[in-house]
Amino acid sequence: MIPEPIAHGGALAEAIKRHGGAPSEWLDLSTGISPFSLPLPELAADVWRRLPEPAEVARVCELARRYYGASVLPVAVPGTQAAIQLLPWLTPHASKVAIVSPTYGEYERSYRRMDIGVEPVRTLDAADATQTLAVILANPNNPDGRETTRDDVFGFVRAHRHRLVIIDEAFADLRQDLTMAGAAGMEPNLVVMRSFGKFFGLAGVRLGFVFAEPRLAAILQERMGPWAVSGPALAIAAHAYSRIDLIAELRRKIEAAHALTRSALNKALVSVVGETSLFFCCEVGDGAAVREALASHKVLVRAFEHSPSLIRIGLVPDELSAVRLRETLRLAGARAS
Repeated sequence: MIPEPIAHGGALAEAIKRHGGAPSEWLDLSTGISPFSLPLPELAADVWRRLPEPAEVARVCELARRYYGASVLPVAVPGTQAAIQLLPWLTPHASKVAIVSPTYGEYERSYRRMDIGVEPVRTLDAADATQTLAVILANPNNPDGRETTRDDVFGFVRAHRHRLVIIDEAFADLRQDLTMAGAAGMEPNLVVMRSFGKFFGLAGVRLGFVFAEPRLAAILQERMGPWAVSGPALAIAAHAYSRIDLIAELRRKIEAAHALTRSALNKALVSVVGETSLFFCCEVGDGAAVREALASHKVLVRAFEHSPSLIRIGLVPDELSAVRLRETLRLAGARAS
């Protein structure tokens, strides 16, 4: 039995259906995607007409290896969500996996749809006591920004080489001190996933990379089949990874937006309980009520069934949006009380 679909952030059309307005009237802070996009290159016409060559994939994978500080070439995937769908095939005989929770719900859904049980644990250390063949950790975690140090992750991997350890580093672009990409491929049974679209503000490109030893990488590659990643996505990634100047500018913009957003939350007297470089997790009492109150003012944030007192708020792009967020949070807090 396939579990019910999960409601994610970014459901702007649904919010408009309930509350009205045009897309341009809304401040969509419901995702952890950068509000700034790396400038796109002019793409050659044949990128659209032909299938991508293996050499093009290999070139982008090499650029990704350097960018993420990895030791082996990754498997290019059409978004890390596609890789999450395939994770159960890495341990097809497992009866149960451990997931450090609460976290992104698609990990659990992918295993349950394959009739593999899930044991939620609060920390990586708690997974030590479970009888599971795989352990999944998002680092930093979504939605609360919880971090596990690289030393702790490395120690767990070394102590549990018989288990598959999967680390999702979708929000680690500005936290090089956390990444395990350099160990993936060197340590057996270690898989590290990286997202392209979140930091670069290009989620619509649908691109990600998975670093793992050859045996595991081959399973993912075989399950995806040929031409899994589009030619335009590869061309955009090659451009992005080659432009150190644009990456540096994007980092500056994200850091400034992060400071603006934090200031707005502080002035609205909202309690921040966790964060990453791309979002804040806030304690508001009744997350669903506050989300709806904000939506009535055309500000979209994310609430969670597994953590009903929390909302996740993405980065505002500018000063005007920061003021709007601050004032609507004040109104929403009054309405939710």
